[in-house]
Amino acid sequence: MPDVAIDFCGEWYPVAEDKVFRIGREGDLEVDDNPYLHRSFLTVARYDGMWWLSNVGSRLSATVADPSGGLQAWVAPGARIPLVFSRTNVVFTAGPTTYEFSVHVAAPAFRQEWTANDGGGQTTIGPVLLTDSQRALIVALAEPMLRRDGTGLSSIPSSAHAAARLGWPLTKFNRKLDNVCDKLDKAGVAGLRGGAGRLASNRRARLVEHAVSSHLVTPPDLALLDGAAPGD
Repeated sequence: MPDVAIDFCGEWYPVAEDKVFRIGREGDLEVDDNPYLHRSFLTVARYDGMWWLSNVGSRLSATVADPSGGLQAWVAPGARIPLVFSRTNVVFTAGPTTYEFSVHVAAPAFRQEWTANDGGGQTTIGPVLLTDSQRALIVALAEPMLRRDGTGLSSIPSSAHAAARLGWPLTKFNRKLDNVCDKLDKAGVAGLRGGAGRLASNRRARLVEHAVSSHLVTPPDLALLDGAAPGD
Protein backbone atom coordinates (compact mmCIF):
# COMPACT_ATOMS: atom_id res chain seq x y z
CA MET A 1 0.00 0.00 0.00
CA PRO A 2 1.36 3.47 -0.84
CA ASP A 3 2.05 6.05 1.86
CA VAL A 4 -1.31 7.71 1.13
CA ALA A 5 -4.31 6.26 -0.68
CA ILE A 6 -7.94 7.26 -1.13
CA ASP A 7 -10.85 4.85 -0.89
CA PHE A 8 -13.91 5.97 -2.87
CA CYS A 9 -16.77 3.47 -3.25
CA GLY A 10 -14.34 0.55 -2.91
CA GLU A 11 -11.93 1.88 -5.55
CA TRP A 12 -8.43 2.72 -4.32
CA TYR A 13 -6.41 5.67 -5.65
CA PRO A 14 -2.72 5.98 -4.70
CA VAL A 15 -1.42 9.50 -4.05
CA ALA A 16 2.07 10.30 -5.29
CA GLU A 17 4.28 12.24 -2.90
CA ASP A 18 5.58 14.62 -5.57
CA LYS A 19 2.22 15.54 -7.13
CA VAL A 20 -1.03 17.26 -6.18
CA PHE A 21 -3.94 14.80 -6.21
CA ARG A 22 -7.12 16.53 -7.39
CA ILE A 23 -10.69 15.52 -6.53
CA GLY A 24 -13.83 16.86 -8.18
CA ARG A 25 -15.90 16.63 -11.33
CA GLU A 26 -12.57 16.27 -13.13
CA GLY A 27 -9.09 15.32 -11.91
CA ASP A 28 -7.31 12.30 -10.51
CA LEU A 29 -10.51 11.23 -8.74
CA GLU A 30 -13.54 12.05 -10.88
CA VAL A 31 -16.29 11.83 -8.27
CA ASP A 32 -19.35 12.37 -10.48
CA ASP A 33 -20.58 14.29 -13.49
CA ASN A 34 -22.57 16.54 -11.15
CA PRO A 35 -22.97 20.18 -12.30
CA TYR A 36 -23.18 21.30 -8.64
CA LEU A 37 -19.70 19.90 -7.99
CA HIS A 38 -16.57 21.95 -8.74
CA ARG A 39 -14.33 20.67 -11.50
CA SER A 40 -11.52 20.82 -8.93
CA PHE A 41 -12.86 20.79 -5.37
CA LEU A 42 -10.36 19.13 -3.02
CA THR A 43 -6.68 18.31 -3.24
CA VAL A 44 -4.38 16.01 -1.29
CA ALA A 45 -0.70 16.91 -1.33
CA ARG A 46 2.44 16.91 0.80
CA TYR A 47 3.78 20.27 2.02
CA ASP A 48 6.41 21.02 4.65
CA GLY A 49 6.74 17.36 5.56
CA MET A 50 3.01 16.80 6.15
CA TRP A 51 0.04 15.62 4.11
CA TRP A 52 -2.78 18.16 3.69
CA LEU A 53 -6.37 18.14 2.47
CA SER A 54 -7.15 21.50 0.81
CA ASN A 55 -10.42 22.97 -0.41
CA VAL A 56 -9.67 24.71 -3.70
CA GLY A 57 -13.33 25.26 -4.59
CA SER A 58 -15.29 28.49 -4.25
CA ARG A 59 -18.67 27.43 -2.81
CA LEU A 60 -18.73 23.95 -1.26
CA SER A 61 -17.39 22.89 2.13
CA ALA A 62 -16.34 19.43 3.28
CA THR A 63 -16.70 17.79 6.69
CA VAL A 64 -13.76 15.70 7.89
CA ALA A 65 -13.66 13.35 10.87
CA ASP A 66 -11.53 10.62 12.32
CA PRO A 67 -13.23 7.20 12.60
CA SER A 68 -13.71 7.46 16.38
CA GLY A 69 -15.72 10.66 16.07
CA GLY A 70 -13.36 12.35 18.50
CA LEU A 71 -12.43 15.04 15.99
CA GLN A 72 -14.52 16.74 13.32
CA ALA A 73 -13.96 19.91 11.32
CA TRP A 74 -15.33 21.84 8.36
CA VAL A 75 -12.98 22.64 5.52
CA ALA A 76 -14.33 25.81 3.90
CA PRO A 77 -13.26 27.18 0.49
CA GLY A 78 -9.63 28.26 0.68
CA ALA A 79 -8.93 26.30 3.88
CA ARG A 80 -6.78 23.22 4.42
CA ILE A 81 -6.34 20.68 7.21
CA PRO A 82 -3.44 18.30 7.98
CA LEU A 83 -4.07 14.58 7.54
CA VAL A 84 -2.70 13.35 10.86
CA PHE A 85 -4.82 10.21 11.38
CA SER A 86 -4.39 6.78 9.83
CA ARG A 87 -7.84 7.30 8.28
CA THR A 88 -9.77 10.49 7.71
CA ASN A 89 -13.39 10.37 6.54
CA VAL A 90 -14.47 13.15 4.17
CA VAL A 91 -18.14 13.96 3.47
CA PHE A 92 -19.55 16.70 1.24
CA THR A 93 -22.82 17.54 -0.49
CA ALA A 94 -23.16 18.94 -4.03
CA GLY A 95 -26.73 19.73 -5.00
CA PRO A 96 -28.99 16.82 -3.98
CA THR A 97 -26.18 14.28 -3.58
CA THR A 98 -23.86 13.54 -0.66
CA TYR A 99 -20.49 11.88 -1.26
CA GLU A 100 -18.01 10.22 1.07
CA PHE A 101 -14.45 8.99 0.73
CA SER A 102 -11.63 8.20 3.13
CA VAL A 103 -7.95 9.13 3.07
CA HIS A 104 -5.59 6.48 4.46
CA VAL A 105 -2.12 7.43 5.68
CA ALA A 106 0.34 4.57 6.26
CA ALA A 107 2.48 6.47 8.78
CA PRO A 108 0.19 8.98 10.52
CA ALA A 109 1.59 11.73 12.73
CA PHE A 110 -1.06 11.09 15.38
CA ARG A 111 -2.72 7.93 16.64
CA GLN A 112 -6.05 8.07 18.46
CA GLU A 113 -7.83 5.03 19.80
CA TRP A 114 -11.15 4.89 21.61
CA THR A 115 -12.59 1.77 23.17
CA ALA A 116 -16.30 1.34 22.54
CA ASN A 117 -17.99 -0.56 25.35
CA ASP A 118 -21.72 -1.07 24.98
CA GLY A 119 -23.14 -1.91 28.36
CA GLY A 120 -25.95 -0.87 30.64
CA GLY A 121 -27.88 0.78 27.83
CA GLN A 122 -25.10 3.24 27.03
CA THR A 123 -22.55 3.42 24.24
CA THR A 124 -19.22 5.24 24.43
CA ILE A 125 -18.63 7.43 21.38
CA GLY A 126 -15.33 9.15 22.08
CA PRO A 127 -16.07 11.35 25.12
CA VAL A 128 -19.87 11.31 24.53
CA LEU A 129 -22.26 8.82 26.14
CA LEU A 130 -25.46 8.08 24.21
CA THR A 131 -28.39 6.05 25.49
CA ASP A 132 -30.08 3.60 23.12
CA SER A 133 -33.03 5.95 22.68
CA GLN A 134 -30.74 8.89 21.84
CA ARG A 135 -28.92 6.81 19.27
CA ALA A 136 -32.25 5.57 17.84
CA LEU A 137 -33.31 9.22 17.37
CA ILE A 138 -30.18 9.94 15.35
CA VAL A 139 -30.70 6.79 13.27
CA ALA A 140 -34.30 7.81 12.52
CA LEU A 141 -33.07 11.14 11.13
CA ALA A 142 -30.13 9.59 9.25
CA GLU A 143 -32.10 6.59 7.92
CA PRO A 144 -32.26 7.70 4.24
CA MET A 145 -28.48 8.29 4.12
CA LEU A 146 -27.71 5.05 5.95
CA ARG A 147 -29.89 2.99 3.63
CA ARG A 148 -28.66 4.46 0.36
CA ASP A 149 -25.18 5.78 -0.40
CA GLY A 150 -25.18 9.16 -2.11
CA THR A 151 -28.43 10.36 -0.54
CA GLY A 152 -28.25 14.07 0.29
CA LEU A 153 -29.11 16.04 3.40
CA SER A 154 -32.31 17.22 1.71
CA SER A 155 -33.74 13.73 2.33
CA ILE A 156 -33.66 14.09 6.13
CA PRO A 157 -37.17 13.47 7.48
CA SER A 158 -39.12 16.04 9.45
CA SER A 159 -39.24 15.76 13.22
CA ALA A 160 -42.86 14.62 13.00
CA HIS A 161 -41.99 11.88 10.51
CA ALA A 162 -38.99 10.67 12.54
CA ALA A 163 -41.08 10.67 15.73
CA ALA A 164 -43.73 8.55 14.01
CA ARG A 165 -41.01 6.19 12.75
CA LEU A 166 -39.94 5.63 16.36
CA GLY A 167 -43.50 5.46 17.69
CA TRP A 168 -42.91 8.47 19.91
CA PRO A 169 -45.05 11.56 20.56
CA LEU A 170 -43.56 14.64 18.88
CA THR A 171 -43.04 16.28 22.29
CA LYS A 172 -40.84 13.35 23.39
CA PHE A 173 -38.87 13.46 20.13
CA ASN A 174 -38.20 17.21 20.42
CA ARG A 175 -37.16 16.85 24.06
CA LYS A 176 -34.68 14.10 23.21
CA LEU A 177 -33.43 16.02 20.17
CA ASP A 178 -32.71 18.98 22.46
CA ASN A 179 -30.80 16.67 24.82
CA VAL A 180 -28.73 15.08 22.03
CA CYS A 181 -27.83 18.44 20.45
CA ASP A 182 -26.94 19.90 23.84
CA LYS A 183 -24.74 16.90 24.68
CA LEU A 184 -22.84 17.04 21.38
CA ASP A 185 -22.54 20.83 21.56
CA LYS A 186 -20.86 20.51 24.96
CA ALA A 187 -18.54 17.90 23.44
CA GLY A 188 -17.40 20.45 20.85
CA VAL A 189 -19.55 19.62 17.80
CA ALA A 190 -20.16 22.93 16.02
CA GLY A 191 -23.36 24.01 14.29
CA LEU A 192 -25.94 22.62 16.71
CA ARG A 193 -26.60 25.94 18.43
CA GLY A 194 -27.42 29.32 16.96
CA GLY A 195 -25.69 31.29 19.66
CA ALA A 196 -26.73 32.73 23.05
CA GLY A 197 -28.30 29.44 24.05
CA ARG A 198 -30.48 29.18 20.94
CA LEU A 199 -30.67 25.95 18.99
CA ALA A 200 -29.65 26.22 15.34
CA SER A 201 -32.54 26.17 12.86
CA ASN A 202 -30.82 23.53 10.69
CA ARG A 203 -29.70 21.40 13.61
CA ARG A 204 -31.24 18.19 12.22
CA ALA A 205 -29.12 18.45 9.06
CA ARG A 206 -25.99 19.30 11.05
CA LEU A 207 -26.65 16.44 13.47
CA VAL A 208 -27.01 13.93 10.63
CA GLU A 209 -23.93 15.29 8.84
CA HIS A 210 -21.86 14.87 11.99
CA ALA A 211 -23.29 11.44 12.83
CA VAL A 212 -22.71 9.99 9.35
CA SER A 213 -19.28 11.52 8.69
CA SER A 214 -17.88 10.51 12.11
CA HIS A 215 -19.58 7.08 11.98
CA LEU A 216 -21.45 7.89 15.17
CA VAL A 217 -24.20 5.82 13.54
CA THR A 218 -23.69 3.22 10.81
CA PRO A 219 -25.99 1.00 8.71
CA PRO A 220 -26.03 -1.83 11.32
CA ASP A 221 -27.66 0.65 13.72
CA LEU A 222 -30.78 0.61 11.53
CA ALA A 223 -31.77 -2.42 13.61
CA LEU A 224 -32.69 0.07 16.35
CA LEU A 225 -35.69 1.09 14.23
CA ASP A 226 -37.04 -2.45 14.06
CA GLY A 227 -39.37 -3.86 16.67
CA ALA A 228 -40.44 -1.99 19.77
CA ALA A 229 -39.51 1.65 20.21
CA PRO A 230 -36.64 2.20 22.68
CA GLY A 231 -37.68 3.49 26.08
CA ASP A 232 -36.25 6.31 28.14
